[in-house]
Amino acid sequence: MFVNNVHVNNVNASKSVCISLPFYIPLSPHLSLPRSLPTLLSEFLDIWDVNMLRNPDEVNKRQHTTHLYANDHLIVRRGQEFQLKVTFDRPYKPSDDQFAVEFVIGGSPQFSKGTYIPVSVASDRQSPWAGRVLDSADNVVTVGITPAPDCIVGKWRTYVAVVTPYGIRRTRQDESRDVYILFNPWAAADSVFLDDSNEREECVLNEVGVIYHGAFDDVSERPWNFGQFDYGVLDACLFIMDKAAMPITNRGDPIKVARKASAMLNSRDDDGVLVGSWSGDYTYGVAPTSWTGSTEILLNYSSSKMPVCYAQCWVYAAVFNTFLRCLGIPGRVVTNFFSSHDNDGNLKTDIILDENGRIDKQRTKDSIWNYHCWNECYMSRPDLPQGFGGWQAVDATPQETSDGMYRCGPASVQAIKHGQICFPFDAPFVFAEVNSDVVFYSRNPRDGTLEPVKVNSSHVGRMVVTKAPGQDTRRDITDQYKFPEGSPEERTVLEKAEEYGCQREKAILTEADVELDMPLIEVRVGDDFELKLEFNNKSGQARTGDVYVSGNVVYYTGVNSSEFLFKTPKVTLDPMKAEKKVIQVRSQDYMRKLVEQANLHFIATGKVKETGQIVTAMRVVTLHNPKLSVQVSGLAKVSEEMFVTVEFTNPFKFNLEDVYVRVEGPGVMPPKYKHYSLILAGSSLTWTESFNPRREGPTKLMASLDCAALRQVYGQAQLTVMP
Repeated sequence: MFVNNVHVNNVNASKSVCISLPFYIPLSPHLSLPRSLPTLLSEFLDIWDVNMLRNPDEVNKRQHTTHLYANDHLIVRRGQEFQLKVTFDRPYKPSDDQFAVEFVIGGSPQFSKGTYIPVSVASDRQSPWAGRVLDSADNVVTVGITPAPDCIVGKWRTYVAVVTPYGIRRTRQDESRDVYILFNPWAAADSVFLDDSNEREECVLNEVGVIYHGAFDDVSERPWNFGQFDYGVLDACLFIMDKAAMPITNRGDPIKVARKASAMLNSRDDDGVLVGSWSGDYTYGVAPTSWTGSTEILLNYSSSKMPVCYAQCWVYAAVFNTFLRCLGIPGRVVTNFFSSHDNDGNLKTDIILDENGRIDKQRTKDSIWNYHCWNECYMSRPDLPQGFGGWQAVDATPQETSDGMYRCGPASVQAIKHGQICFPFDAPFVFAEVNSDVVFYSRNPRDGTLEPVKVNSSHVGRMVVTKAPGQDTRRDITDQYKFPEGSPEERTVLEKAEEYGCQREKAILTEADVELDMPLIEVRVGDDFELKLEFNNKSGQARTGDVYVSGNVVYYTGVNSSEFLFKTPKVTLDPMKAEKKVIQVRSQDYMRKLVEQANLHFIATGKVKETGQIVTAMRVVTLHNPKLSVQVSGLAKVSEEMFVTVEFTNPFKFNLEDVYVRVEGPGVMPPKYKHYSLILAGSSLTWTESFNPRREGPTKLMASLDCAALRQVYGQAQLTVMP
């Protein structure tokens, strides 16, 4: 039989310790324990104290770059040594004394599964993790522990055990000795190792992000507090894996962690973190455009154990990014402008025209998102051929199922660029998002057959951007997803993708000799403006035709909400001449129909009478919103009271109702919000809140204003907190 967890009081110890007789020595049922057990044990080491060196200014958190976490426990990164100090009742004698530091994770720890790790400090004993005595002075022994670079990531319990002939003397469980072990992008042996120090600084340690949205040639940006170091966020991220019932043994593999998180960040299938909604009605939650950071979302989820309402793609991506960075996986948010959401495995977005060249809205079902945000995380991919590690695309926005769940990735960005979409996970879907063609079909009214009349191969995946390391500017990473349009490499890649089942439009079409363009215009919400159509006749003959111009209020997903403009100008073009047509757009026509992202989509199509050729042009106009003013006052010093003032003036001729203003800042101010039932036309609001910075360094305060009539209103202020 085994006798375990026998509690005795050692007369020479300062406190009670737990004695556990050896797990590995079977005791005879007839063997009696010595009457003087405490006296005999007094000859052996007794453990008086275990100091985890867990304070932010002590060696461990500084060396492991975890001093920013608002967490009292020890937080270290795997594959790198950390220290603890053990105080015994007498000086440690290496020749006579044996002790080990034990680490345990999960409900039923087992050595064979890597969930029970005994670390011996003796050089003649092998341990799964390295251990050594760094220093021994008087009764205090400083121990160095190096977790394996592939060990389980999570919260480990810590014990110190002394071996005696009578059993193992072990410290009692003490929550203050728990240690969080994270992924380590600084360690070359860790599968998330990122050698570029600037990228690592940005994609692991930066708490303030920029989310890009709008249109590819009129990019808007908004700040976001990832808040990966905020109080409670680390536990919330670990809770996500617990809620998913993810096996403990899988939690050291970043591939499995990222894939599980892509499913768990949305609430489909598994009651994950965020409920998606594109309805415009957010009565029972927070509008996606109102959030200013991830902290409030993650803390609400971990405390309520219920999905949080509501999210759209950039919210999913931003919170996913917090999860990745918090656990030590390098992560970044990317935005793909004109993102195709393909669900049938082809590389075509179909637009159906009638015999006159006008869009058949009843039969045109495909849509292209003005932009779509997803994530990239950095890791090696030992499951793929060499060269496909590095940045991996992952997406938590629930679009299509993968292996029966709403999730996407990790898909190797290198594999996507080279058309190697046969490899896991979900590479064909991401490939189509950046490579689909827009194909215009003419429908025969007699038999309903479709004939391709124009192919636009450069519209989808027009630009992929992310935040530049260490700067508040964007970085174009389109070339990481695909080769230049029309290049030999691009043709080779598309042919390779076709070998794996992706289908493209193969028709060879004669290029039209009339070009149509709608140039960029910048418009503020509520303004009248002119939409210009620029025609260019490149032929030596006159050209005529009817043009159909449709203006629609659209969601950023490309789905039409309502049509507010329809014009049919007639065009006559002289040989080798250009001509402009101007269409007046009135605010009164679109304002009452606006939806939350204030996007107007114009599409012009027509047929040249002399040749039958189709001309088309598309333009997304992102209406620019007014800004919030965010001002900071007071002495910018740790623990000193400061004030933030948010100001806004309603510039419209109508009232704003049911308005929410939010403000927060990593390391300085937790999320706060204020509700205004009414802001009259032309009137202003001023909201001042106090805060006490908890740590030094540069940071930002970011604010949002949100109501049904006005979304995407943001402001921010920078400050540097002194110690």
